[in-house]
Amino acid sequence: MPRLLASIYDRFMRKTEAASLHDWRAELLSHARGDVLEIGGGTGINLPLYPAAPQIISLTLAEPDVHMRKRAEARARAIHRDDVVFVDAPIETLPFADASFDVVVATLLLCSVDNPAVALASIRRLLRPGGSYLFLEHVAAEENPSRLAWQRRIEPFWKVIGDNCHLTRRTL
Repeated sequence: MPRLLASIYDRFMRKTEAASLHDWRAELLSHARGDVLEIGGGTGINLPLYPAAPQIISLTLAEPDVHMRKRAEARARAIHRDDVVFVDAPIETLPFADASFDVVVATLLLCSVDNPAVALASIRRLLRPGGSYLFLEHVAAEENPSRLAWQRRIEPFWKVIGDNCHLTRRTL
């Protein structure tokens, strides 16, 4: 299933990206500075949106799924973003010393990790004092009971095709 998801992810998300997600990503990433780590970088959809040097000193993208990472690496080459270091590691076992980054970025990540508290502790460990966690997440539609009911109905199937994405996780 990971290969299938990697192959369709960008096409599947195209309308959502055009409607608003791309603009939200661009606004979020405009605040990235210094040594930056993106966790769960997927297909590299964020790569074209990062500021250039000197605002960004280093850019590291951690993606444990080989199929997603290959697409991210191809995207980096296509946009001539040669400054990206790719790491094959999940959030729980990132191979970096404490306080290694000025900014940690995650977009649409916490819905799919096994343990959000462990993930957030890892992010905190990696941030330098005064660092920033830039994130964009989706949440359970608790303010809309009919939408939440729909999310609950499709979640078991969605977790399988969506790489463990929990539609009803109370991310906030």
